[in-house]
Amino acid sequence: MKLNELSLATFNLYNLNEPGLPLYSDRNGWTQAEYTLKIAWTVRQLRILKAEIVGFQELWHAASLARVLDEAGLSQEYDLLVPSDADGSHIVCAAIVRKGLLSSTPNWISAFPRKFNLHSSGDDPQTPMIDVGISGFSRPVCHFTVRPREDEPDVHVYVCHFKSKAPTQVFNEPWFKADKTAYGKHASALGGALSTIRRTAEAAALRFLLTEQMKGNDTPVIVLGDINDGQHSNTANVLTGQPRYLVGESVGGGDVALYTAQTLQEYRDTRDVYYTHVHQDFRESLDHILVSEQFYDNSRRRRWLFDGLIVNNDHLDFDDHKADGTNDHGVIRAVFKHKPMRR
Repeated sequence: MKLNELSLATFNLYNLNEPGLPLYSDRNGWTQAEYTLKIAWTVRQLRILKAEIVGFQELWHAASLARVLDEAGLSQEYDLLVPSDADGSHIVCAAIVRKGLLSSTPNWISAFPRKFNLHSSGDDPQTPMIDVGISGFSRPVCHFTVRPREDEPDVHVYVCHFKSKAPTQVFNEPWFKADKTAYGKHASALGGALSTIRRTAEAAALRFLLTEQMKGNDTPVIVLGDINDGQHSNTANVLTGQPRYLVGESVGGGDVALYTAQTLQEYRDTRDVYYTHVHQDFRESLDHILVSEQFYDNSRRRRWLFDGLIVNNDHLDFDDHKADGTNDHGVIRAVFKHKPMRR
């Protein structure tokens, strides 16, 4: 296989589960009617996307995603990558890959790297000690490799979903119950801090894995995911390594850097209207396509040239996603053309 164009997408499925199965505290889950609408809308999105690789978040049941592929008429065109325990009892990351591209057996990474450590006694005498004891990802990271071209190395793909900005519910914690009077008025702030710490730790742990994968070599990497934070957030900064974006004829590239397709699009656009989520009328980009320097236009090691990005987000203008079968996130698609940098 020698693809001249590679398209990527990331797609939050908004709790895609079989009808009648519980979703968080909702013991009844989707009704059959809601489920039918949800499947139909997801089918339309996949038909429109026509991407070689699609990373999914918020999948509960493997059968639901398989049904989407069947109804879209795409079952024979894609390999479905879903963990064996996707039985509707919890959330997983998943993917579909166009037949002929997959070059490894997918795996799901639950535990943080063994050497990963978030402990510091402080940078100076005024800085108190910090010790973050988180051992794994909230949603296991899906990892696999693809080979878009026989004359190119395998590309490592990671599909991730980090902790949301919603405050962690602390009201059931023993320390909270022991003194509700003291803690009750602070539940939101404390919960928000815990969510931020967890999301940051997940970004750092994935960054740790990526650096081990990329350092000192030419390994191409793609990260597709809902990181629940914006393009310039600390979460994104930790994950990407904050690379420098060059202009004109300048060339460079970072060995372990990740470049956001959002920024690549902004360099080509006269107007930035990129958003993938709306909360309390605030629009922000939580979903991202990140690529290593092999996909960065100005990299000396470029193999693929960015060719544009689209965001399907019109459905975010309407709030009742259950009623119309839509999702609460935009769907992103980016395209790259095979065009190695001339040396």
